[in-house]
Amino acid sequence: MKNALLILLFASASFSAVAALTPFQEKVLEILKMEHRSEVDTKRDSNRDPLYALEYFGLKEDMKVIEFAPGNGWYSKILAPVLKDKGELYLAYPGKWLDNMDELLAIEAMNKAKKLPIELDWNNKEKQYQLGNLDFAMKDADMLLNIREYHNFDAQDKAILNKATFEALKPGGIYVIVDHSRRHMAPETQELRRREDAVKVIIEVQAAGFILEKSSDRFYRPDDTLTFEVGRKTVTGNTDRFILVFRKPK
Repeated sequence: MKNALLILLFASASFSAVAALTPFQEKVLEILKMEHRSEVDTKRDSNRDPLYALEYFGLKEDMKVIEFAPGNGWYSKILAPVLKDKGELYLAYPGKWLDNMDELLAIEAMNKAKKLPIELDWNNKEKQYQLGNLDFAMKDADMLLNIREYHNFDAQDKAILNKATFEALKPGGIYVIVDHSRRHMAPETQELRRREDAVKVIIEVQAAGFILEKSSDRFYRPDDTLTFEVGRKTVTGNTDRFILVFRKPK
């Protein structure tokens, strides 16, 4: 934990040498040091760069935010304290998987995060999620975050997901997708199944009614050849990733 914090502080100092941290980034930096984050979490900070990412997403402390498929809660552990006092965080996941997060959600920094059960299951044979009747049960969310999960759906379920996201967001609401990069027009293979073609993602999300507002190359990694499964030892932790920020028209 100590070594990870030293790396984080060094990275923050390097960033501030170029541009001073914003008040929002200063708050995030304090959250990154909180005890509810494990050493496994903090080791990923330099690669995932939440100081940059959350501000680039357009996250504000008073937003109503849906985190779709939060996984082990790496982002949740930052989002919940950010939104605790002025905003709202909803964790969209199957009910039985949300129950596995009870111990984490009991921590003071996390206890304002709300469970949002959805119909979602994992098809182990296809190595993909499968959606049921997806309904986020709101129409006034400010932001929905889809972090490294878009690749886990087939084309039909991506359309369902994008439509449900459009319906859950208020006019002007933000839809963020971050995922591992795939070379444009590369074929669908087992080796590439956890990578996404950013151009294809843009087309799919725009088809649901969204407008692409901006994209970032912050996580461009020149030594990722875009040809290997992201879990391979030679790639994991150093994958090329894209950030796409869409907005629902007002």
